Amino acid sequence: MSAVLKRVTPALSATAAEDRIIAEALAILERRHAPGEALTSPEATKAYLRLRLGERLVEVFGVILLDNRNRVIGIEELFTGTIDAASVYPRVVVQRGIERNAAAMVAFHNHPSGYIEPSRADEQLTQRLKEALALLDIRLLDHLVVSAEGSVSMAERGLM
Repeated sequence: MSAVLKRVTPALSATAAEDRIIAEALAILERRHAPGEALTSPEATKAYLRLRLGERLVEVFGVILLDNRNRVIGIEELFTGTIDAASVYPRVVVQRGIERNAAAMVAFHNHPSGYIEPSRADEQLTQRLKEALALLDIRLLDHLVVSAEGSVSMAERGLM
C-alpha cells in the first residue's frame, strides 16, 4: 500500500466508524420513540430530535403525537422553511392531532444557525398552538428547539 493510501485510509475508516455509531444511536432512539412506546425521558427525546434535525440546512417544524398515556402515535414533520424561518399554520397542526386521535403533542423545530434560544416568534407560536389545541382537549406538553449543538425545552424554561 502506498504511503498516501496509508495516511488516507485511517481517516476514512474513522469517519465511516463514526457514521456507523451515529446510525446505531439514531436507530436506538427511534425505537424508543416508535409507535406504542411511552415518552419517559425528555433527554432521550431531545437527543433523538438533535440527531434527526441537527444537521438540516433549513428550518423544519413537526410534532410528536401522543395518546392519553403519552405513548407515541407518530412523529411528523409538518412544515419546511428557509435557513431562518418556517411558516407554521396552527390549523394544520390541530387537524393532524384530530386525524391521528392525539391526546397530547410535543412540538419541535430546529434552528439551522445553531443558536438554540427560542425567539419571541417561537414563544408566540407556542402559545397560539397551546390555545388552539386546548379547544379540542389536546395538550401541548412541550416545544423543543434543537440544533446540532444542543436543545431547549420551552416547558422547562417556563415559556409554556
